[in-house]
Amino acid sequence: MNQRGRRSYGSPCWCSLLMEPMLFTISSQKSLPFPLTAEQAGKRGFSEVSAMKHVKYLTSLGPHPVSSDSLDLAIEYVHTVAEKIKKTAHWEVDVEVDLFHAETGTNLLSQGAFSGRTLLYSDLKHVVLRIVPKYLPEARENTILVSSHIDTVFSGEGAGDCSSCIAVMLELARGVSQWAHGFKSGVIFLFNTGEEEGLDGAHSFITQHPWSSTIRFAIDLEAVGIGGKSGIFQGGSAPWALDIFASVSKYPSAQITAQDLFLSGAIKSATDFQVYQEVAGLPGLDFAYSDNTAVYHTKNDKMKLLKPGSLQHLGDNMLAFLLHTAATSKLYEKTEYNETSDHNQAIYFDILGMYMVVYTQKLASMLHNSVIFQSLLILATSLAMGGRTGGISFLISLLTTFLTFVFSLSFSSIVAFLLPFLSPSPAPYIASPWLVIGLFGAPALVGALTGQHIGFVLLKGYIKKRNGVENLAKLEAERWLFKAGIVQWLVLLILGNYFKVGTSYLALFWLASPTVAYGLMEATLTPARSPRKLKVITLIVGIAAPVVVSTDIVVRVLGNLIGTIVRLDRNPGGAPVWLSNAIVAIYISVIICLMLVHLLSYIHLSGAKLPLVLSMAALLALSLGIVSTGVIPTFTDDISRTVNVVHVVDTTGNYIKAQEPLSYISLYSNTPGKLSREIESLKDEQFLCGHNNTIDFVTFTMNYGCLSYLDSKSGWTKSEIPTIQVESDSKTDRRETLISIDTKSATRWTLAINMEEVADFTLYVGSDEVVTTGNKTNIDGWHIIQFAGGKSSPTKFKIKVFWSSNSIQKVSESPYLLKLRADVVKLTPQAEKVLNKLPKWTSQFGKSTSPFNLAFLASLPVKF
Repeated sequence: MNQRGRRSYGSPCWCSLLMEPMLFTISSQKSLPFPLTAEQAGKRGFSEVSAMKHVKYLTSLGPHPVSSDSLDLAIEYVHTVAEKIKKTAHWEVDVEVDLFHAETGTNLLSQGAFSGRTLLYSDLKHVVLRIVPKYLPEARENTILVSSHIDTVFSGEGAGDCSSCIAVMLELARGVSQWAHGFKSGVIFLFNTGEEEGLDGAHSFITQHPWSSTIRFAIDLEAVGIGGKSGIFQGGSAPWALDIFASVSKYPSAQITAQDLFLSGAIKSATDFQVYQEVAGLPGLDFAYSDNTAVYHTKNDKMKLLKPGSLQHLGDNMLAFLLHTAATSKLYEKTEYNETSDHNQAIYFDILGMYMVVYTQKLASMLHNSVIFQSLLILATSLAMGGRTGGISFLISLLTTFLTFVFSLSFSSIVAFLLPFLSPSPAPYIASPWLVIGLFGAPALVGALTGQHIGFVLLKGYIKKRNGVENLAKLEAERWLFKAGIVQWLVLLILGNYFKVGTSYLALFWLASPTVAYGLMEATLTPARSPRKLKVITLIVGIAAPVVVSTDIVVRVLGNLIGTIVRLDRNPGGAPVWLSNAIVAIYISVIICLMLVHLLSYIHLSGAKLPLVLSMAALLALSLGIVSTGVIPTFTDDISRTVNVVHVVDTTGNYIKAQEPLSYISLYSNTPGKLSREIESLKDEQFLCGHNNTIDFVTFTMNYGCLSYLDSKSGWTKSEIPTIQVESDSKTDRRETLISIDTKSATRWTLAINMEEVADFTLYVGSDEVVTTGNKTNIDGWHIIQFAGGKSSPTKFKIKVFWSSNSIQKVSESPYLLKLRADVVKLTPQAEKVLNKLPKWTSQFGKSTSPFNLAFLASLPVKF
């Protein structure tokens, strides 16, 4: 249902403005739909049962990272299915299939997880499918891109990330091929590879494929977990597309809070959508599955955890959106009109899985300003009526809010700090997230109540001193605490409105609804009227709508926070073991203080304070007993601790003195905590663990881990060791050094250049200059180059270094000019032996910066 109201100017009553927005789209949303068979879906519909056949085959290949044999098989399968779609398409529809081979390219992104790095790629293969109406040639020049990636990380079969996306696209393409004769625009389906290595597939397509210039709108399908509802988490720059999606999709799901978190950098990740926006300048929508984020990039990203209805949910939504959008003749005009200014950004969210709301930032600013102005007016009137007593009572109520946060955060943080000492695992709730209710929720609630109680006593004492009647003082104090809750949300709305934070819609609900409820049911128009006890109906009416709007996103964010703990420690051993607990505890405390502030104001006169405190203490004690005894395991066969096994061949420091390479098996975890339990299963492998086993993996540092030299000399040969050689060194006015690098069998490598010694550099593949001078950023003094490619990728490179003018005079912190890590898709016998002995509740974790199971380390010193 679309509701469009007239434009409103000035400062209208904000309650009426809520009812008359200038662009306010509301659509119904349901839970996961029932999976349809091919017969039920029909020739032109979407069938999850058919799509799951694609997921089944792709996951049967096991992990299929770039340059692996299994990826070749996956590409071949997708290409075969695409050709079948071409043969069975409607007779008035043209389907073109292109097996695209990308050449060497350079990807420089200015924002997000890969900013400050140079991403190189070569020999990537993509399957590209274009569907256009046969008798409308101009449709080829105005197309919609639907994109996802075939490749996976080396550590998982990728049922969620992103075989499910590929399966949805194949089934979508089949359905669209039966509808496209009525389209005004074409649809391009891009099945790319190289996404997991730095968004290389999307970049190579956008910069090298001839069809890319015809794209007017991009849709990216992703996963940061497995299954559930696939919702929009980026797309605010295309309000018209969000409006259409909300109107036509069967089960719309979207949340601007996810976009705020993603763009703020709180979520350390990136999707192909960044390339489509930053490199191609395209508007679009980014979808992602986000259930069960703990399995992301692990062996547990498997088909059995893919919830029935997940693919049907996304497929039905996407099919409806594509049919509507591709059928319009104004796609080009809409995308040309698309603007990226703050006022044209869209605010969007769904309400408890039932409705989706879309409106522009311009309307949001008008609405927020109106609510803020009238709330301040009401507050000022209240203070004026209360006189000096009211003013001081107001200040004490604000102090109460501060104390509520302080005590709540303190109580939950104490538990967070002590938990690693009381439990076998620093974060014992990962596989059982409900435990955080007792571990952190209980102390946070007691702390919030403690802070409120102190404030209530101060308020009551002051008011009693002024009027001399204790009962009236209690009633007046209760009301001031309720008003303080309104004020805290007013402050948040003011800040959110100033910084144009999309999630400010939550503050709007939490401010407007309790204010209206209090004004209608509790407010007095004269200071002479004695206060009365707050009505329960005021609380119910005041917080009902905000709770409904907030609950789903609050729970989802908490679930994602807990899920990310398995990969929190990016430099293993570098973060305090209590850090993950503190993050979860702080989040829960803040939510309790914000969402329960009005409820807490009722408790002081209810006589429920002591029972509540005792019940929370009992819940905390029970939860601590459960985790300390290990009754409920921290990890299971489906929720694993990340433990990576890398056979390292280290020649670092061997450039001047020819020495035998150092070879060992390393063990590290991105999950906080020591590897004591894991080592128990490896007693015969002679591992030594500790913080002294530091390894520089170029993209990260292992600060804590385990090393074993047992049988590490086998499984590799000296001919595989990469070489770094100085070919020439010109020490003229501007010192220049030409260095050759041979990565041998490795087609995936990372090179760090010391920018404290180097002013600039260029990199060559053969005679082609693939990295030019200029625009060299650095991270902690190092510029990182990441290379990933197929089996036919080049392995010989030359880098010309232009030294800093004062590099000879100064001594940098690092003795190395270059640091290289070369990864090989190979599992040595000893690494395989260790992997097989690890507990079943462990899994390797893969990402673009993680080494494969065989990694070679080499370096070039500054003083060569």
